[in-house]
Amino acid sequence: MIRTILKSLLKADAYPEPTRSVTMVQTHISWIFLTDNHAYKIKKPVDFGFLNFSTIDRRRFYCNEEVRLNRRLCPDIYEGVVDLRETPTGAAFHGDGPVIDHAVKMKRLPAERILDRLVESGEASSGDMANVARTIADFHRNALTSPAISEYGHLDRIMSNWQENFEQMIPFQDTTLSAEERDVIREWVASFAENNTSLFERRVAEGFIRECDGDIHLDNICLIDHRPCIFDCIEFNERFRCCDTVADVAFLLMDLDFYRRHDLAEDVLTAYREASGDDGMMALVDFYKIYRAFVRGKVESFRQNDADIDPQAREVARDRAVRYFRLARGFIERRRLTPTLFITCGLMGSGKSSLAGQLAFELGVACFNSDTIRKRLAGIQPDTAVTEAYAAGLYDRTTSDATYAELLRLAETELAAGRSVIVDASFMRRKDRSLCAALAGRYSARFAILHVTCGDAENRRRLTERSAKGSSISDGRVELLDQQQQRFEPPGAEEGLLIDCLSGGLPATLTSAIYGRLA
Repeated sequence: MIRTILKSLLKADAYPEPTRSVTMVQTHISWIFLTDNHAYKIKKPVDFGFLNFSTIDRRRFYCNEEVRLNRRLCPDIYEGVVDLRETPTGAAFHGDGPVIDHAVKMKRLPAERILDRLVESGEASSGDMANVARTIADFHRNALTSPAISEYGHLDRIMSNWQENFEQMIPFQDTTLSAEERDVIREWVASFAENNTSLFERRVAEGFIRECDGDIHLDNICLIDHRPCIFDCIEFNERFRCCDTVADVAFLLMDLDFYRRHDLAEDVLTAYREASGDDGMMALVDFYKIYRAFVRGKVESFRQNDADIDPQAREVARDRAVRYFRLARGFIERRRLTPTLFITCGLMGSGKSSLAGQLAFELGVACFNSDTIRKRLAGIQPDTAVTEAYAAGLYDRTTSDATYAELLRLAETELAAGRSVIVDASFMRRKDRSLCAALAGRYSARFAILHVTCGDAENRRRLTERSAKGSSISDGRVELLDQQQQRFEPPGAEEGLLIDCLSGGLPATLTSAIYGRLA
């Protein structure tokens, strides 16, 4: 029945206005049909406990709620609720046949102006983000509050939401979030809550618990003539929508970190604090970023059980879920981490850059790669392949020394600002590592050597595969490996905090082990 309806709605004559084409996209809770100028959103008949669209009456009610609530921030976009009817030629949004479902009808937003695309392409400016932040602050200032709404800000309600999250992730502990990682996050949340009870109660007393949006992330913001349209709020559950205002804006801050745009996150945070006057938010912003990352990972995990989504889309959702959970863990570790200079150390193809990239993502720190810096100094694009003999040309001693000097200079800018940093290079020579140790010492920072290995056969396989693909910025080749092995000076424990990293599985597995050594 459902498949027949969906097939009918892919026809242009199912719509009251002319359209040249119809396409369907779907989330874990909706089917969305895009015509030339409109979007028709049908709620799936699902029941997740916290969300129940299982009956047509429920779907009609929540369609009306979606329109009502979203008109607060996007008044010109939501046109209303329309009936889906049975017609002689199939399901359609016109006619006088029996009503078989309901949909939210809204103007179609330009996909190229959705903020996730603008952030990925580098088009989103600091001014754009400040504009979004001020829009959110104005919305929060005028958002409804009441004694009933304020109840959602009490710690027992917040922890009930957390408990639900943890329980709902149990079925996915072999796919997106391991039991061990779930317990780490659970223990941190419990500890933070226990130590900050008065902070949560003060937020209630000061009136910061309001009927918010509940789903402010990059996919739900469109810039039209640089004016933010924030759409698709939480309509299906009051307890997810009514929350601390910092929990609302923390979703956007978290999502910008997910896209590795910490600079834009800082722009949002600065502009929001100035516009709202809420300096007390800083004590809770990390707590709520962790919450938002966890919820986002949970939602992506649910897509694993959606039979209507093709296997490739489910795999993409799985990978995104893992990354959101790793970001949640990273937010925790950022609070624990003292300024640290991390360097990778290992042979070409051992997995150094994968590990460095994963660690940088989780910790939100700068990572400087020797291959990129080497080619930039030579005026070469990073993805340009350079085939040289071992230790010759672009890889001779003079050029390598200049590259390592520049890496040190860049690392120093981060340490001087009190920030941790990762330098991703082979660091074959003890001399180069000792210079890094000395630099860390000058800034009273910890010095950690990530010694990455993967086994000789796997190393050669990776190098051969990488050369065949021709997509790496590294110029390491399997025919150079023996010479590098002969000249490699293995690191010793006396040089700093030496962390052995055997790559081969997910880089995220290694980062958890690294956190254990840093504790």
